[in-house]
Amino acid sequence: MKPNFNELSRKELHAYVLAHRDDDEAFYALADKISADAAKKVPYPPAKSLEDMENYPEFIEKLRRDRGNQESAQT
Repeated sequence: MKPNFNELSRKELHAYVLAHRDDDEAFYALADKISADAAKKVPYPPAKSLEDMENYPEFIEKLRRDRGNQESAQT
């Protein structure tokens, strides 16, 4: 019996796809999740200098939060 792919997290679904490589339905569900996640991201124009980064305080804060989350997940 297959799990409900919509209820799985992206990480869980990725693990399922790796374990069931011939399951096309799971693969396409994962591709849909990745695509949906990418659509939620806010694009930022490239910075021309380090000083230009001061114009994007919310981006810098997001980087700090993400880095903190990654470090706490590894410990």
